[in-house]
Amino acid sequence: MDMHTVLIGSEGATSGDVLAVARANAQVRLAESAVGAMAAARRVVDALAAKPEPVYGVSTGFGALAVRHISPELRAQLQRSLVRSHAAGMGPRVEREVVRALMFLRLKTLASGRTGVRPVVAQTMAALLNAGITPVVHEYGSLGCSGDLAPLAHCAQVLMGEGEAEGPDGQVRPAGELLAEHGIDPVELREKEGLALINGTDGMLGMLVMACADLARLFTSADITAALTLEALLGTEKVLAPELHAIRPHPGQAASAANMLKVLAGSGLTGHHQDDAPRVQDAYSVRCAPQVAGAGRDTLAHARTVADRELAAAVDNPVITEDGRIESNGNFHGAPVGYVLDFLAIAAADLASIAERRTDRLLDKNRSHGLPPFLADDPGVDSGLMIAQYTQAALVSELKRLAVPASVDSIPSSAMQEDHVSMGWSAARKLRTAVEALARVVAVEMVAATRALEIRAIGGGSPAPATAAVLAAAREAGVAGPGRDRFLAPDLEAAYVFVRSGALVSAAEQVTGPLA
Repeated sequence: MDMHTVLIGSEGATSGDVLAVARANAQVRLAESAVGAMAAARRVVDALAAKPEPVYGVSTGFGALAVRHISPELRAQLQRSLVRSHAAGMGPRVEREVVRALMFLRLKTLASGRTGVRPVVAQTMAALLNAGITPVVHEYGSLGCSGDLAPLAHCAQVLMGEGEAEGPDGQVRPAGELLAEHGIDPVELREKEGLALINGTDGMLGMLVMACADLARLFTSADITAALTLEALLGTEKVLAPELHAIRPHPGQAASAANMLKVLAGSGLTGHHQDDAPRVQDAYSVRCAPQVAGAGRDTLAHARTVADRELAAAVDNPVITEDGRIESNGNFHGAPVGYVLDFLAIAAADLASIAERRTDRLLDKNRSHGLPPFLADDPGVDSGLMIAQYTQAALVSELKRLAVPASVDSIPSSAMQEDHVSMGWSAARKLRTAVEALARVVAVEMVAATRALEIRAIGGGSPAPATAAVLAAAREAGVAGPGRDRFLAPDLEAAYVFVRSGALVSAAEQVTGPLA
C-alpha cells in the first residue's frame, strides 16, 4: 500500500487528493483543525437535541416523514433505521476506486465541521480507508438528490459493522468480521449522524474528478493520433499555424493545434496534399481536428471548475452555520455536477466520432492517397483493418447513446417531497463507460495511422521524429505493424492499454517535450 498520506482539514480537498486516495491507496489523516471543528459543531447538535422543539435530522423523521418528532430514547434507532433502509442498492458492484473516492469525499465534508457529527465518526471512516476496507456499493440506487443516498448508505452501514465489504485481499466478507480483524470498533450513530453520512453528492463528484483526469490524457492522445493520421494522408500542417487559431481565440483549440504541430515537426510526409490534384484542402475530420478536440478541452476546463467548487463545498442538510445555527438547505442537489458530467459525455462522443472518420479515410483507397485498401498486405486475400473500423464504429454508436443527457430527467420521490432530482449519479456512471469507449476508439485510430505510416516509410517516406518514437513504442507494446492478416483482437487490446495507460503520450513527449 502506498504510504503517501493525505491530510484532511476543514477547508476542503483537491482533485489530486481524490486521485491519490481512490487510485493510489494513499493513507488519510484528520488534521487537528478538523477534529476541533467537528467537536464544536457537535456541541451545537447536542444542545439542539436537548430542546423540546423538533429539528430536522436531529429529532425528526426524514424526507416526507419529517413531520414526526422523535423522542430521545428512539433517536439511536432512528439513525440505524435510516442507514439500513436507505442501503437499498441493486445491481452489479461499483468499482473499488469509485467507492474509495466516495468515502474520501464524504470524510472531507464531515471534517468541515458543517455536519455536526462526532469526531469518532470521521476517525472511523478514515480507519476504513487506511485499512483498505471497501464497502460493497451497487450500481443502482441514487437519484443524485438528497445526496447519493443508497451508495452512501451502504458505506455508512459498514461503519456500523453491518453489511458487506471487500477486504484488502479483494475478498468480500461480512463487514463486522473485517472491522474486528483490523481493530476498528463499529460506530453507534447518534443524532444527525446517519443523515450526515448519506446526504452528499460524493459519488458523482468522485467519478467526475476521475473522468476529468482520464479525459485530459485522452484529449492529448487524440491530438497525437490526429497528427499521425494527417501525416499518413500526406496532409498539410499549415492549418495548424498559431496565427490561424489566434483569430478564433478558444484556448483549447490553440492547445490542440500546438500539440499536433509539435508531433509533426520534421515530417517529410506533410505538405504533399496537392500532389494528387484536385485535392486543395484536407477533409474536415483532418483539418478541423483542433477545433473539435479543442472544444472538448474547453468543456473539460469548465467541468474542472465545477469540480473544484464542489471540492471546496460541504454538502449536507441541515448544516451547521459559522454562527452556530442549524439550517435546512438544498445544497445536496446534484444539478451542477450532473450537467458537466453529461456535457463531458457529449464531448467524448464527438471526439470519438471525428477519430472514427479519420480512421475510415485511412482505410478507403479512394480517399487515402495511395495507401492500399484497408491497409491490407494482399487486398482481397487479406482484409487488413476492415473489421477494426467496424469495432470502432460500434463503439462510436455506443458513445452517441451515452451522450443522451441523464440530467434532463427527473422522477419524483419520497411522496412528492423530493419532487425534482438530478440523476447525476446516472450521468457519472455512463460517463465512465464513455471514457473507456473513447480510449478504445482512439486506440483503433492509432493502430490504423501507425500502420499507414509504416507503409509510407516502406515507400521511402520520412515520418516525423515524434511519429517514429510513437511507432517504436507501439510495436514494443505489442501492437503489430503491416503484414499478412493475423488475430487482430490482441493487437487492438494492446493498443487500448498503450493509450489508456498514457504510454502513447509519453512516447510522443520523449521527442516533443510536454504536450498540453
